[in-house]
Amino acid sequence: MAKRSLKASPAGIQRAKRAFALKGWTQDNLAGEVNLKTRQPVWRFFTGQPVDRQVFMELCQVLDLDWREIALNPPADFLEPGEDLEPQPMTVDELVAEVRSQHYDTIQHQCGVLQLLDIRYPVNIDDIYVDINILEAVANQQCLEVAALNNLDPANFNRMGLGIIDQPQIPGVEAVKNYGKLRVLGKPGVGKTTFLQHLAVQCNQGEFAADQVPIFIALREFVETSKRQGDFSLFNYSRQALSLSSPDQLETLLTEGRVLMLMDGMDEVLNQDINAVLREIRSFSDKYHRNRYVVSCRTAAQKLALHGFTDVEIAPFSEAQITTFVQKWFVALGKAATPQGQAKAAEFVEKLDLPENWQFRQLVVTPLFLHLACWVFQGEGQFPTKRTAFYKQGLDLLLGKWDETKGVERDDAYRGFLLPQKMRLLSQLAAVTFEQGQYFFEQRTIEQYIEDYLQNLPGAGLEPEELQLESEAMLKAIEAQHGLLIERARGIFSFSYLAFQEYLTARKIVATHNLRALEQALGGLVSHITDPHWHEVFLLTAAMLRSADSLVQLMKQEIDALVAQDPHLQDFLRWASEKSQTIPPDPKLATTRAFYLALAQSTHTADQFALASTLDQGIFLDAALENLLMEFASDHSQDFAYAHACSEALKNILVMVLDAGFYKSLQQIKDQLPASNQHQERLQAWWQDNYSTWVEQLKSTIIHYRNIHHPWQFSPEQEQVLKRYYDANQLLVDCLNSNCEVTETIRQEIEATLLLPQKELEEREWQGN
Repeated sequence: MAKRSLKASPAGIQRAKRAFALKGWTQDNLAGEVNLKTRQPVWRFFTGQPVDRQVFMELCQVLDLDWREIALNPPADFLEPGEDLEPQPMTVDELVAEVRSQHYDTIQHQCGVLQLLDIRYPVNIDDIYVDINILEAVANQQCLEVAALNNLDPANFNRMGLGIIDQPQIPGVEAVKNYGKLRVLGKPGVGKTTFLQHLAVQCNQGEFAADQVPIFIALREFVETSKRQGDFSLFNYSRQALSLSSPDQLETLLTEGRVLMLMDGMDEVLNQDINAVLREIRSFSDKYHRNRYVVSCRTAAQKLALHGFTDVEIAPFSEAQITTFVQKWFVALGKAATPQGQAKAAEFVEKLDLPENWQFRQLVVTPLFLHLACWVFQGEGQFPTKRTAFYKQGLDLLLGKWDETKGVERDDAYRGFLLPQKMRLLSQLAAVTFEQGQYFFEQRTIEQYIEDYLQNLPGAGLEPEELQLESEAMLKAIEAQHGLLIERARGIFSFSYLAFQEYLTARKIVATHNLRALEQALGGLVSHITDPHWHEVFLLTAAMLRSADSLVQLMKQEIDALVAQDPHLQDFLRWASEKSQTIPPDPKLATTRAFYLALAQSTHTADQFALASTLDQGIFLDAALENLLMEFASDHSQDFAYAHACSEALKNILVMVLDAGFYKSLQQIKDQLPASNQHQERLQAWWQDNYSTWVEQLKSTIIHYRNIHHPWQFSPEQEQVLKRYYDANQLLVDCLNSNCEVTETIRQEIEATLLLPQKELEEREWQGN
């Protein structure tokens, strides 16, 4: 009996390739010559894989080759011309090979290209895809206490995961290999669909599960087709997808476990249809349990249980994954040659690592937001100077545009809310939780906040039980549809991005339309000026206000009041003001005052010396003197070699001294030090006997001539007040230096009066009146 398939021998392949080269054709041309719909059999022919016997013979014929000389172990019982071939049953391997061949172009077309947001043309998936990692422990299946979570230091929050504990991660493909039935969870835009498409393409190309047939099913399309045809059957839908002539072929593939079934978007199925979909998936996967199944679903919809499936969650991008994605993005989508794209990617990564861009670095840990950041950077050459614009774009995506781009229709659990109404609700939730210091909150707590909002809507008129049901439905919608509120642990929620909670809190303040109410809202904000958790809200509010004059003036008043009632601190500020006035005029005396305030508290660093060198030689001299005196905080009386170090330091300092009296006094103090070439015992004896007197003489001389190094001796409470005062002033400066709208006269007045004592502030105010 004749074989149904043939494959070329190694020698036959070489002969066939030479004949093919002489023809000057492409594989598509050769496929057309023998009336093939796809070039897959041609590729299999040239790689020595089994090919249908008739196709094998026809390929050899058009290449002017004798098929017997090309085939490996050609059968003796080949057909004579005109002889009919008795149909022979295919082996499972042959069936898989044939179906894969016939289905190859369909999968490549269906899954091999991506349509990215705001990109007008399709992108090859291999040009942009980055291998994902999987968290085997799903966050909201953990049992944690809300109090423990809220006690986390927000300064250490991962602004994507809000302090989520690091968990072991494995590559996505490895998870699919480890679990026969896998449900991949993830928040919006984390790459669930793209991961399933990648698996389909890898399988299609023989890089993964080469012995299986890939089937990619968008579940919402399955539902639409099934309802239209009146046949809710995964079996029949899969047969149509594979274009199989006989159901027996699919039955064989499924029974033998030779299918990779990829079902995308369980959360995109409407509530009215989801139970039918779940029943069909459970029934199908139980009946044909030998196959490999991967289902994708948003994390919030995971309560839609699938028997026998293991839940895992897609991890946020690591730094290495971000770098790889950016490199691919600018080469594939940057409209530039590869070297220019690589250079742009390197610039992106370099700027992303700058301290001023740390907010973006914490946000761009998902493909969706990373793509948005790359798109903005490509157009502007930098990250947005107003982060508020970027956050608004991100919220618009999550609140609707992302679903619109994908053609997804969601169940309406928002009482017909339009985008502005959704934003007002979310802003209210963000503001009330942030005001309470709640980064994590119990489910019932957030539902009560939603109830409070609904009760205040015009014409609400809902009974308490209706309100509770409505709030539960809304919370589920916010979580499942937008991913803005997510379940961090069982019954414990938070905003998915701390940046969005801060932005929405600021938006609630700015959206106050009544002028008096706005002033009250700004006053409430300013009351948090010493709380570092609120600093980002200050910056965002300043950026969003049409005029930030009132905000910065209120901030200035609150800051000055921090130290107004402490006479000792007022003396300290008065000294810094007087000292700064002895320095040649500088356009910003506040910079000089800030320098001396820091210098007097022994907080100077190498950065301050660099700053001193750019301001004035007198400031640099004071920094050097203060540094020398700071060394004497430790007792060096037993270290006679230190005398030589002091002599060298004074020698270098004398070069900068312009005052004749000071120069003479310093020189005399320096001359008291014994010469370094004296006998060691004499030098040691002098240093031990005179060390304390010599140091006190040096200190008093410096205090007399330079008016620095006074013994302020602040109490621990005063140290804390000063730190809060400095930090608040820095926040005010940051607001002024942001892209906020501040009248120039008010900006100049605030900058001129930074760090001044209360008496001078009152004198300025009196002079102004």
